Amino acid sequence: MDDMELTALLAVDLDAAFETLVRGHTDRCHAIALRLLGRPADAEEVTQDTFLRAYRALADYPPERIRELRLRPWLAAIAVNLARNRRRRLSDRAPALSLAAVPADGDLATYDPPAGPATSPEAVSIGHAERDRWAALLAALPEHYRLPLVLRYVDDQSYAEMSEALGRPEGTLKSQVHRGLGLLRAAWDAAEREEAIA
Repeated sequence: MDDMELTALLAVDLDAAFETLVRGHTDRCHAIALRLLGRPADAEEVTQDTFLRAYRALADYPPERIRELRLRPWLAAIAVNLARNRRRRLSDRAPALSLAAVPADGDLATYDPPAGPATSPEAVSIGHAERDRWAALLAALPEHYRLPLVLRYVDDQSYAEMSEALGRPEGTLKSQVHRGLGLLRAAWDAAEREEAIA
């Protein structure tokens, strides 16, 4: 079911259609929260809170407004704001680095190293180490670069959707994504150089 059909159902009967909303968007919201927070338990709480806030908001919206909603950026905005708030509250804790895998080429789309009988334990270990390094580099980026990268490459949002979710102009987001990728590449290269020296 696409989001237009879902918003129409939500406008008619919120309680009956809400489970479909949760099932269709939980993975996305969790992925956003996980990449922003780095701790699975925190991401799960933010995901639950996202849908709690969404339900409360939808219960107060008139049916016309619900039908006009663009669910992906709307839910992403809720998840991002809740993750920001949680990160501020937890700022005294060191960030965990158990984020979802990122391949060595820097593509931040969801990725896990292949597993199975053909994959050696050494290859899996190397893949996990690279994933953890990318996760650490992403977590170390300033928030104004990290958020657009997560929405663009993890959640696969368009710049228009990102603009709606973050309240920033598309041109600014394009610049932040470009700059964020540059910072990630530079940090990766610096880490490689340090390893070569050691």
